[in-house]
Amino acid sequence: MTIRVNGLAPLLQVYDMPESLAFYRDTLGFEVVEASPLVDAPEGRFSHWMWLRLGPAHVMLNTAYDAGERPATRAAARQQWHGDTCLYFGCADVDAVYATLQARLPDLRPPADAPYGMRQLYLSDPDRYGLCFQAPVRS
Repeated sequence: MTIRVNGLAPLLQVYDMPESLAFYRDTLGFEVVEASPLVDAPEGRFSHWMWLRLGPAHVMLNTAYDAGERPATRAAARQQWHGDTCLYFGCADVDAVYATLQARLPDLRPPADAPYGMRQLYLSDPDRYGLCFQAPVRS
C-alpha cells in the first residue's frame, strides 16, 4: 500500500505569538487558516496555536510557554538550536520575493545561486528558524 498525503504543515514553537504572527502574516503575507481561542495572559491577548497558509505552503505556530509562564527574555540556549531548522518554500521568482521583502526587512541579503542549481533567498523569523525561498536557476 502506498501512503498518500495532501501536504505538510510543520509546527514551530515560538516565544512571542503576536510577534511571530506579525512576521508571518504582515511581513511575509501568510493568511490565518485557523487559530485556537484568544487568551488573556500577562504577556497580552493572543492565540496559543495558529495555522497559517501562503499559497499551498502551510505552517503552524505554537507558543513555547503557557500563559503566564513565558520568561522575560528569550532563552539563548533554546534559540540557538532553531537555526538547525529551515523551511524551504518553492516560488516562481526569487528576485521578486526579494524585491517585495527588501522594504520590510532592510537587513535582508540578496538571493544567491547555489552550486546545485537553485536560486535561494535565506532569512530568519523572530525565533531564528531559517526560511528559504527558492527556485531553479534560470538558464
